[in-house]
Amino acid sequence: MKTTMVLLISLAFAAPLAAQTRPARTTTSGDTPAVSVRPFVMAVGERFAAKNTFEATFGQSFEPFWGGGVQVALRDGIYVELSASRFKKTGQRAFRFNGQNFGLGIPLTATLTPFELTAGYRLKLWRRIIPYGGLGYGSYGYKETSNFADAGENVDTRHGGFLMVGGVELRAHRWVGIGVDAEFTHVPGILGKGGISKDADENDLGGLAARVKVIIGR
Repeated sequence: MKTTMVLLISLAFAAPLAAQTRPARTTTSGDTPAVSVRPFVMAVGERFAAKNTFEATFGQSFEPFWGGGVQVALRDGIYVELSASRFKKTGQRAFRFNGQNFGLGIPLTATLTPFELTAGYRLKLWRRIIPYGGLGYGSYGYKETSNFADAGENVDTRHGGFLMVGGVELRAHRWVGIGVDAEFTHVPGILGKGGISKDADENDLGGLAARVKVIIGR
């Protein structure tokens, strides 16, 4: 009997001690994982800094992009994002004289393909509304072809540029978010070497863009 009592008392003291040494289980709002890999698709509308160049060539300086990418988001708010997008449109060759643009009627097709890497922070102030901002670097491929052009007149090059982004993510569902943001890019070194961009003294292929992203993941 004494042996049984001693065993029961020992177990009574051992149980709370074991509970104290066992790691506590922590929870976070919405069961947010420590690392979340989140693919996304996006639609972009950009107003190019080279206003005269794009208006003379395409009739407007605001143009659409389509793309997608993947974002790695950490529980503490830090995120890293890799994206790719594409713009392609056919306009015409043009020149600028005495402050006015003149089209030449020669078809010109321009293709812009950005690859962008962004790092930033997601500020989780509310459950369904998450502001974010980031800085990054991009590699911007630019190709320009036209009919009757000499070999040296067509362009096929790639240059680096910098970007800033800020916006808000709206959580539509546990596994779906809608990101709405503004992105500013500065891409020197591609324009300004010839044609209408040289006439207009414009060398920045960047601009200010509005982006909408559909994000899959928590």
